[in-house]
Amino acid sequence: MKLRLDLRLSQKLIMTPQLQQAIKLLQLSRLELQQSLQQHLMENPLLDELVTETEENEEAATTDREQSETPTTASSDTRSESDDKPAESGENAEEFSASSWEDYFDTDLRRGETEHSSSKEEFPSYEQTVAKFTSLEDHLVWQLSLSGLSDREKAIGRLIIGNLDDDGYLRMTLDELVSGTVYTVAEAESVLKDVQGFDPNGVAARDLPECLLLQLKFLGRSQIGSLGSRPGVLKGSVLEGIVLHHLKDLEKKQYSRIAKALNISMEDVFQATRIIEGLEPKPGRPFSNTQNYAIVPDVFVVKTEGEWEVLLNDDGLPRMRISPYYKQMMSSGQSGTAETKAYLDDKLRAAQWVIRSIEQRNKTIVKVVSSIVKFQEGFFERGIQYLKPLVLKQVAEDIGMHESTISRVTANKYMYCPQGMLELKFFFNAGLQRVDQPLDMLSSLTVREMIRKMVAAEDARKPLKDEEIAAKLRIQQVLIARRTVAKYRAEDNIPSATQRKRFF
Repeated sequence: MKLRLDLRLSQKLIMTPQLQQAIKLLQLSRLELQQSLQQHLMENPLLDELVTETEENEEAATTDREQSETPTTASSDTRSESDDKPAESGENAEEFSASSWEDYFDTDLRRGETEHSSSKEEFPSYEQTVAKFTSLEDHLVWQLSLSGLSDREKAIGRLIIGNLDDDGYLRMTLDELVSGTVYTVAEAESVLKDVQGFDPNGVAARDLPECLLLQLKFLGRSQIGSLGSRPGVLKGSVLEGIVLHHLKDLEKKQYSRIAKALNISMEDVFQATRIIEGLEPKPGRPFSNTQNYAIVPDVFVVKTEGEWEVLLNDDGLPRMRISPYYKQMMSSGQSGTAETKAYLDDKLRAAQWVIRSIEQRNKTIVKVVSSIVKFQEGFFERGIQYLKPLVLKQVAEDIGMHESTISRVTANKYMYCPQGMLELKFFFNAGLQRVDQPLDMLSSLTVREMIRKMVAAEDARKPLKDEEIAAKLRIQQVLIARRTVAKYRAEDNIPSATQRKRFF
């Protein structure tokens, strides 16, 4: 075996830290980008936030207003106490200013207070004046505090309430609940019945049947009679039988099977179904904190003089530049030691790369969105019926970029256009062939919209099956299979024809 030297030429793509940072900035959402830029401003002293002229004017106006208000009040107090004598200067003026403001706030009397009340009483904080969202736990603990239970029972009640999920269910067994405590299962069972009597009805149930039975109890329906007995058929027995044994049949709308099992008529099943449908399967739903968060678009698409224009939304994002102070220091050769100079050079390169990456990110987003607008101009002009099938490769070839770059740009980015707020991924979808025009593909989103309209307009007593929907679509020149209709229907959370059928 011999040792020898072998020279080879090869090309490799090396992901430098700067390139990795640029790619990371490209795929960040607007909020993540804002947080990332703030982090760069904190860590890099050579990065400086550029304040616009409007912001400077607003800040100057605020400062002038504060300065004009404060001296006026102090001077008026000075004139009133000194009988129009000139205000004192120097240390006496400073002492007087401090003491006068203390006296001013100490003698502030609210309406309804007397002079004997304590003027130094603290006012409520801002957090105490803001409306607070009432959670399910707070609502139940408040009722527990007003109950006539003993302290030991209230402690068990707080333990039960603290283990309820967002839907208001107790998902653990009582053995698990009292494990590691000094309480017994019998005590927990007794207190659980008390908690189940709290508002909202059905809370602290351990499963769906128990939740529905608790609500039926509060509806005043006594649990009397046997299954199928005619007297009082809807006063508990049939309802209990359906809830305990036939919820699956009820979900699938197999009413005939329920009627046969309980030996009752279809009309009785329909009446019981109306009652059960009015119950709440998730008692904690009204207490769920469903706050709506506003989405800020990354770009605006507007029509100007007959042409669609893409405008980048940089409002709220910090505008960065190289700090003039450090730039002057480095250009004048006052960087200090060699170690300090090396540190500043490194931070300068990092700052320049961040600024360059942001500029490149903005240009890429505008370029990608402009290409999308060109492909989907029919959608912007006339609506979703004219949305065309589009894939990442088409946009990538149009602007001369790689598909992975297009994927990063369109991830977590939003556009505001005349059709509303839309995610950029919305415009990329598969296509279905048309019967009359094989070369003209139809967007899958357009077909889904057609399916939703068909289902919304159908007769609830005779809902359309997947085969019938596919046949109607073929009449409208859309070539689609039954399984494709079933797939789109399931993805849009549209129940099957059996589940959509209504008998009353």
